[in-house]
Amino acid sequence: MYIITHRKFFFWLTGLILAAAVGAILVFGLPLGIDFTGGSLMQVEYTNGRPPLADIQKQTALVPVGAVSVRAFGENAISIRTRTMNPEEHEAMLLAVSGNESTIELAYTSVGPALGSQFANKAMWAIFAVIVVIVFYIAFAFRKVSRPVPSWGYGLTVVAMLIIDIVVPIGFYAAYARFTGAEVDSLFIVALLALLGYVVNDIIVIFDRVREHLNRNEKEGVRESFEDTIGKSISETMTRSINTSLTVVLALLALIYFGAEATRNFALVMLVGVVAGTFSSICRSAPLLIPLANWFAKK
Repeated sequence: MYIITHRKFFFWLTGLILAAAVGAILVFGLPLGIDFTGGSLMQVEYTNGRPPLADIQKQTALVPVGAVSVRAFGENAISIRTRTMNPEEHEAMLLAVSGNESTIELAYTSVGPALGSQFANKAMWAIFAVIVVIVFYIAFAFRKVSRPVPSWGYGLTVVAMLIIDIVVPIGFYAAYARFTGAEVDSLFIVALLALLGYVVNDIIVIFDRVREHLNRNEKEGVRESFEDTIGKSISETMTRSINTSLTVVLALLALIYFGAEATRNFALVMLVGVVAGTFSSICRSAPLLIPLANWFAKK
């Protein structure tokens, strides 16, 4: 019942976190990778140690491909981003950055601008479609529970929580990218879609317990306040939610510290999203039903 009693504190805390996330997005922006904008991306490793980045930038300037972005990648590697290069330009760039050094090309990706724009549109539609399907599923699952909150009220609550739980990791990534040079790629979208499924599952567990108690109270004629029902439902599912999230967090931490460089940003986004989602399902989602029920009661 502590969470229910102090729900206004958690609502204000949510507002502050959300404001910080939105502020980070507006101030820092999201640097789109070549998956969205098109271009070429090379990752080259120096076997005898990476030369100074300034020297590498001078070498890349000799290749006529326009603006070139050179960033450190790992301990002895670099990441080079340019406009879409043809095979001859790619070979010239590889020779330029190698110089007299022994190098290994770790990866090379080239995406046309039209394909990048198409991928961006599909990514946005995928996120939108997932949210719409979730709303209809929640409304259908709770169709027999219409008091004190109608079935579609649960769906709207879930959507509100999903939006918050997506904005928070996006805001974190905007700040993270500002200081590390990370970019938004296809794995970032995969992480957001995975978070949508994870968060809604956690919320539905609590909402389903609320539904069970409401149905049981109605059948048995038990007179219980909606606040007590919400508080009891949270208490009964809190341990399960925390334990589930903890196992996921441990796996993501292992992936961040011991996994490949390519999946590190994906794991970071997932980690922030899982923590935010756990807080959301316990401290925001079900308590938000109480002011919603009060609003419907006044109507």
